[in-house]
Amino acid sequence: MASQPMSRKTKNTLELVVMYAVIAVMFVIIIYPLLWALGMSLNPSSNLYGASLIPENWSFVHYEWLFTNPRSNYLTWYKNTLIVSLSVASVGTLLVSFTAYAFSRYRFKGRTYGLYAFLLLQMFPVLMAMVALYILLNTIGLLDSLLGLIIIYIGGNIPMNAFLVKGYFDTLPKELDESAKMDGAGHFRIFFQILLPLAKPILAVVALFNFMNPFMDFILPRIILRSPENYTLALGLFNFVNDQFSNNFTRFAAGAILIAVPIATVYLFLQKYLISGLSAGATKG
Repeated sequence: MASQPMSRKTKNTLELVVMYAVIAVMFVIIIYPLLWALGMSLNPSSNLYGASLIPENWSFVHYEWLFTNPRSNYLTWYKNTLIVSLSVASVGTLLVSFTAYAFSRYRFKGRTYGLYAFLLLQMFPVLMAMVALYILLNTIGLLDSLLGLIIIYIGGNIPMNAFLVKGYFDTLPKELDESAKMDGAGHFRIFFQILLPLAKPILAVVALFNFMNPFMDFILPRIILRSPENYTLALGLFNFVNDQFSNNFTRFAAGAILIAVPIATVYLFLQKYLISGLSAGATKG
């Protein structure tokens, strides 16, 4: 009888040890490349093989070069990426909320097939339609433009995010809509003044993901953008380690480190909504 509680305690201890071991391994896998990137950005030389994780004579010379050297287009790339990210985060989140609200609150012909289409579209990445999108943007004159890139990002994010937000709207009581209608509120007032404030957690998650995507995506800008003055950060930094800039790995690391600044800022701004929004999106709908 005494051995049973002991074995249960031992089992719980082993589970904790395994859990913390997995967390420790994942932490090392995540933090090690970040530490190397930070260390490389502080190395005064531009040679990858001469860089070290902890530089002896660390320097901010590469950060200074990014902002002051006339040959560097880093500030232009940063501005382009912020324009794309803010546009996608704001316009994309608004369109997603409109779409989710329509599918959640209205019953219309083709609604079920529309939901099935959202599910199917989530299975296929935007890259599968890249040839068609390239021809379309070239036809309407939006190739090699930030506007064309913004449109593709917004359109590509709608199916998955709308289905996610629709599931959240479904959990909000419809009695709220009915009470507001009895008080004379119209559809737009119900949406903006009642449902939208209640949906802040899930909309914060959608806005954060929409904001992060242009900072990290390389393939779409590589296909669409041609002029260096229109590059985003991911595409511009690629030139630091490609062709004639092949020795600028330390400058590449410095530019990559600075990408975390706006993402961390937006994350801290939306932090109070993110945890509840992620858990709601995972369990509701």
